[in-house]
Amino acid sequence: MDTADSLVPIILAGGAGTRLWPLSRRGRPKPFLELPDGRSLFARALAHARSLPGAATPLTVLHRDYLFQARDAANGAGEEALRYLLEPIARNTAPAIGAAARWLSEHSGPQTVLLVLPADHRIEEGPAFGKAVSQAVELARLGYLVTFGIVPKSAHTGYGYIERGEEIGKDAVLGHAVSRFIEKPDRARAEGFAASGRHFWNAGIFCFRADALLAALEEWAPEMAQGIERCVGGIQEKDGVVELPKEFGSLPSLSLDYAVMEKARKVAVVPAPFSWSDVGSWSSYADLLPADARGNRVVGEAQLRDAEGCVVYAPDRLAAVLGVQDLLVVDTPDALLIAAKDRDQEVEAVVAELRRQGHPAHLLHRTVHRPWGTYTVLEEGSRFAIKRIVVRPGRALSLQMHHHRSEHWVVVSGTAKVTQGEVEQLIRPNESTYIPAGISHRLENPGLIDLVIIEVQCGDYVGEDDIVRFEDRYGRA
Repeated sequence: MDTADSLVPIILAGGAGTRLWPLSRRGRPKPFLELPDGRSLFARALAHARSLPGAATPLTVLHRDYLFQARDAANGAGEEALRYLLEPIARNTAPAIGAAARWLSEHSGPQTVLLVLPADHRIEEGPAFGKAVSQAVELARLGYLVTFGIVPKSAHTGYGYIERGEEIGKDAVLGHAVSRFIEKPDRARAEGFAASGRHFWNAGIFCFRADALLAALEEWAPEMAQGIERCVGGIQEKDGVVELPKEFGSLPSLSLDYAVMEKARKVAVVPAPFSWSDVGSWSSYADLLPADARGNRVVGEAQLRDAEGCVVYAPDRLAAVLGVQDLLVVDTPDALLIAAKDRDQEVEAVVAELRRQGHPAHLLHRTVHRPWGTYTVLEEGSRFAIKRIVVRPGRALSLQMHHHRSEHWVVVSGTAKVTQGEVEQLIRPNESTYIPAGISHRLENPGLIDLVIIEVQCGDYVGEDDIVRFEDRYGRA
């Protein structure tokens, strides 16, 4: 148990990043995607949390379906001993942060200071971050609900704004009282805010004592506070995981700003002198890339002729761009986005329409991540599918059965342990096995390297929902 009044970083890893479609999708959302520097936003958030002197082990709040992706990302960053608070249904920031505050109040002490870091934002590393956090912690210990404000670089209409009031602090200025929160403004108002010197971008980073936040929820969102109490009271941690009950999904879906921060009386803003981006659009993603002499920014291999100010994301194949300006081209194995660069905020409308149509491209990539590894759809028809399956060392698929399809497995590398009914066998490279429909089976990797197989499915129906799980190591049965 952490000592009372300690600092606990809370990492919110629930951002879907729909405006970064087709790169970011619900099955593989923005926090876990690699940025151009090779690190994920989630890994960067962990690094920031670990850089704070005296901070306790971070608590990551996310949907239970993303637990394995978070653990893999943490392990890749050398972070293994983390704690996770799992939502059964994704809600907004107020229920997520409230549940974390309630659990930590019970298990670490009511005066525990929480620093809430979104895992889908990019913060510059360096001493400026630590200094701003120190100021926020001092204010939090005085009972303030603290948010962080970014000095505007432009008249951005995609961000909310915070207007500062009087200074707070005796010997030194720690921050400012918040005069008001402002929703995403139109262009004219945004230009006025950016020029005023009194307005900040709302970074969605918070700091407060657990008891102060819970008291504010009781006052301003009592229904939510009571629901959180019912959901969180008495639940225990198991192997670093705290799993919220299904009832959590019935809580109101409200942002913390709307539920509490815009209404509470003792709210402060700390000016954040560090560089920040929500990486919330392709324009902000492009800011992370170097520009050529004509302002083009490229990921992958591209031939650019008479092109200016374009953003080209094409990591898997050559892209040729000829005679255009300010164009956005994003090429992935199963979806292509071409848009005017100044309309990148509208990409989420494309995703909304795909979702309405039930199109799988809003949800999954051609390569799908699972707790045991990945599968990639190589080709698919009405009665067959061919996939490349990668099972990581020591991991296993569920014990399962299919009603409508049979499967042929050919091992390409590694060694497969295959269970069919009561029979187990080892399948090595250039060997194969056949799984008839209606037979329980399991695929495992008992080795020390990745197991790679080619799977050919045949049958009346080859959809992913034709599966009956009898036993699963990842809680999906």
